[in-house]
Amino acid sequence: MTGQIMNYPAGFSHSLLPVVKKTVFRMGIAGNSGIDSTDIGWAAEHGANYWVWGRSFGKVTEGIRGVIRHNREGHVVAMLGWVFGWQVRRSVESALQKLDTDYLDVFKLGWLGRTSIYSKGIIDALLELKQEGKILAIGASIHDRKRAGRLALNSEIDLFMIRYNAKHPGAEQDIFPYLQKRNQAVVSYTSLAWGQLIKPLKGIIMPPWPGGEIFNGPPLSPELCYRFVLTNPNVHVVLTGPQNREQLGQNLAAMKQGPLKPDELNWIRQYGQLVKARKRLDYVK
Repeated sequence: MTGQIMNYPAGFSHSLLPVVKKTVFRMGIAGNSGIDSTDIGWAAEHGANYWVWGRSFGKVTEGIRGVIRHNREGHVVAMLGWVFGWQVRRSVESALQKLDTDYLDVFKLGWLGRTSIYSKGIIDALLELKQEGKILAIGASIHDRKRAGRLALNSEIDLFMIRYNAKHPGAEQDIFPYLQKRNQAVVSYTSLAWGQLIKPLKGIIMPPWPGGEIFNGPPLSPELCYRFVLTNPNVHVVLTGPQNREQLGQNLAAMKQGPLKPDELNWIRQYGQLVKARKRLDYVK
């Protein structure tokens, strides 16, 4: 990491990831939307050290392999896998070979309840890999918030990858209150609600933005979407999946702005609920 990381506000830009026990930059990079290995190296130079990888993330494989080769303990590699019991070990060991590393920090069961199942066979396989040191933590991405809350109370899952944004803040009631028992990590994705929060909608009127900076919203800016998520202390990492280097740089720049103030959070919440209330999203052309 370079000295540029010092430009980020202390106490907002980094967190200690439970179980993995590594300090992470709170904006993780998912390389499945357009960026390539050169962008991974650039992001690492600007402080990023949480990488999501999967079998279809080929364009960033060499970049991740390169940054972890030089400083393995300074980076977190989270594999997103879609597996059934007998496939777990093969998937993990194949990933270790492709990334040229001895271990994965996290193996995430992809879209639990849809494309991955939570069965004794799968969990036993993951626990065995964890005991061998080939993975440090067991994770799961999950849409079903109520089920995630139950799993937070009683399961072997160490990290939850969940949807959380101004349009979908339900994790605040359904998941976050149950994390204290076992201190799991939370990784949030789709901060922009698949772009719905940053596209201008017809007929939505909001009071003036309460913040000091100039902001001509609505809609929200990507920066405000990410800061909304990261202002919540339950979120350890927010994921971004930029399409190019320009978007990557803009998203990383949001980290320099720090947490939102209460009146700014309330404004964003209000806007998110107005978007959610729309049965049809009629965008301004």
